[in-house]
Amino acid sequence: MEKLSVVIPAHNEAANIVETLTAICAALDAERIIFEIVVVDDHSTDTTSEAVNLFALRWPQVRLVPNPRSNGFGNAINSGLDVFTGDAVAIVMADASDDPRDIVAYWRKLCQGYDCVFGSRFMRPARVVDYPIYKLALNRIGNVFIAALFGLGYNDMTNAFKAFRREVIAGVQPILSHHFNITVELPLKAIVRGYSWTIVPTNWYNRKEGVSKFKIKEMGSRYLFIILYVLIEKWLSRGDYRLRRQPGTIASTLHR
Repeated sequence: MEKLSVVIPAHNEAANIVETLTAICAALDAERIIFEIVVVDDHSTDTTSEAVNLFALRWPQVRLVPNPRSNGFGNAINSGLDVFTGDAVAIVMADASDDPRDIVAYWRKLCQGYDCVFGSRFMRPARVVDYPIYKLALNRIGNVFIAALFGLGYNDMTNAFKAFRREVIAGVQPILSHHFNITVELPLKAIVRGYSWTIVPTNWYNRKEGVSKFKIKEMGSRYLFIILYVLIEKWLSRGDYRLRRQPGTIASTLHR
């Protein structure tokens, strides 16, 4: 494990992207982590691309790539996963809602041998600031449903902020989600296919500028499709896609 990639999907995030990049670069540089940041411009109509390119003049680890797929959060992430060069990749939001110190914590866990690191905003000592109450209620209901369906002790599956080793990204292909349902497709496939995972408490801060791209009314059926798709694989595939581990490697586990 030598290099960490950070993939940031960005749609009209000119007001937030520089703050996000500044904080992440400072945190990773302070810990002497070799890194790159891939910002995927998801068909922005504001000055997001200009802001990133200007920032990259000072931080050559940062690069901007356009999303060649149609507009969509999942499509943007998928485009970033096509081009990242690190040994592992963290998916981070562009609106400064994720804490860069938690990216460092993710990297440490990956270096310990875990294949995946998942964040939880709802375990101690995580801190959540200004989470909209209606979204919080739906979030809790949805995550309880997913955890019960798959028999998991993880309470924040819909959190986009996660990290994966390179081989996991190859192992969960093909990625089907075009939108925010990618946040559950990647971890559920990784778990069902036998990759090891652990949980880190993570902080979350509501955006200061701009508006959220998440549309609740549009996502219900898309989440359900992906959940049922992976559940059918778990029930009916007879382990055909499951990773066959060598003795002595870290087994799939919940680690607090």
